[in-house]
Amino acid sequence: MLKFTRQAIVTNALKGVRFNSSVATAAIPLTAKHKIEAIDTERPFSNFLTDTFDRQHTYLRISITEKCNLRCTYCMPAEGIQLSSSDELLTTEEILRLARLFVSQGITKIRLTGGEPTVRPDIIQLVQGIGELKNHGLQHLGMTSNGIALKRKLPSLVDAGMDSLNVSLDTLDKDMFEIITRRKGYERVLESVHQALELGMPSVKINCVVIRGTNDREVSNFVALTKNLPITVRFIEYMPFDGNRWNADKLVPYKDLIRDIEGRYGRLQKVSDDPNDTTKAFRVPGYAGKVGFITSMSDHFCGTCNRLRITTDGNLKVCLFGAAEVSLRDYMRQSVSDEDLCDIIGMAVKKKKKQHAVQYHRYRRPPGFLSLVPGKSTFLKDQARFYSTDKTPKLTHTDANTGKAKMVSVTSKDVTHRTAQAEGSILLPETTFNLLSETTVMKKGDVLTVAQIAGIQAAKQTSMLIPLCHPLLLSNIQVQLRLNTEKQSVDCTSLVECRGNTGVEMEALTAVNVALLTVYDMCKAAGHGMEITGIKVKAKTGGKSDFHVM
Repeated sequence: MLKFTRQAIVTNALKGVRFNSSVATAAIPLTAKHKIEAIDTERPFSNFLTDTFDRQHTYLRISITEKCNLRCTYCMPAEGIQLSSSDELLTTEEILRLARLFVSQGITKIRLTGGEPTVRPDIIQLVQGIGELKNHGLQHLGMTSNGIALKRKLPSLVDAGMDSLNVSLDTLDKDMFEIITRRKGYERVLESVHQALELGMPSVKINCVVIRGTNDREVSNFVALTKNLPITVRFIEYMPFDGNRWNADKLVPYKDLIRDIEGRYGRLQKVSDDPNDTTKAFRVPGYAGKVGFITSMSDHFCGTCNRLRITTDGNLKVCLFGAAEVSLRDYMRQSVSDEDLCDIIGMAVKKKKKQHAVQYHRYRRPPGFLSLVPGKSTFLKDQARFYSTDKTPKLTHTDANTGKAKMVSVTSKDVTHRTAQAEGSILLPETTFNLLSETTVMKKGDVLTVAQIAGIQAAKQTSMLIPLCHPLLLSNIQVQLRLNTEKQSVDCTSLVECRGNTGVEMEALTAVNVALLTVYDMCKAAGHGMEITGIKVKAKTGGKSDFHVM
């Protein structure tokens, strides 16, 4: 399957050798033989795992479960999520088959993720199966875990071949831990970290997503852990790619973190990074451990990315931020050969873009940022921890048999206090924004006030505008607009409340849409090029599937 032939190797080995003397002729076979032996010793890297930018992918992350034993506010509602049916998920044998295939093509590192991997009943047997691949080219086998149910399993996992552990922990405050996770167990997480060190695990890391105003005050406490513990604490930049908009209020750039840390601990010592490392590593002089910074936003590492991902339902993702996926599960269940699977994987890898798919080029560069990339409550589920599911979407307002539109009956639903928040922005040309900044009064009147009133009026009329939307007696409508100098935009937020048996998301969205359209209408005489963007539901409560995105 590999596109390397012995003839090509020999031809390459003989390049530059001159056949003009008997001495040279006698030396040729020996020289060529040595070069061929050297090439044979180091297996050529698979063409299937090499993209069009010559990045060789040696690191595979496999999500092995959707389930989790925590209910983190940034990840899922208190009652949990609707899980995929078991037949939609990869079986143990399918996971092992893919692991064997990828290792045969050059993968040297595999990391198991979730959900929470330790809730999988056969986790030890699965690790044993993958661990056996260390005899066939696999060099490292790791896991990312929340640590809650890990301690008891760790000895068996280490014996099975697991040699690295990443523990997700965003706070060192017990009470805050219970608020964020909606569960107890903070002490068990720390016990798992210490257990891993006692077992001699070569690599133990703590992953902490830093969000301004939430846990950024705890950064120095995390650094203090490295004084006596030979661990790496990795601070991960908040990644606001949800909605493709920049949220500078929440993101703490790594240079700011370094400045704050050095203000308390003195000058940090730079530690050399591996060629494909996502972390910029440092050490407090004299400390046993290290600190690292994963800078996906302020200084991306796409140029050296060597990672591929497989979701719980068997989709291959060549980029964490990309939407493109290919279902290896479906192909395996069609009984395709390993050779055909390699071709499928190769085609997906070849489509990997030069840089990840987060697009911030529309916005001004925040001060102090190194670069913006063209193009995972208190925490977003899309920060650094991911679960994946491939649930088949359903159109509730369409009759499944006839395909015609229908109104959803809410008669049997409970009457509860319903709330919804929405947000959006309108990006303005510089001249228009400057005019609006100097005075919000344009030819047609006070822009922000008129837009606010328009948004409130629109929320009341939602059922008249959206054909299948239920009329509701709204008890509260709030619409706010503000100028955002950094984005050169007008940002709009809405809050809608009622007591009823259906949600008010549509009312909140309508309020934002019409408010921003009003801004457009009142400013269009001052210049063209305005763009309405990032409109979304930010939060909803009172229904079956509540959520909150900061």
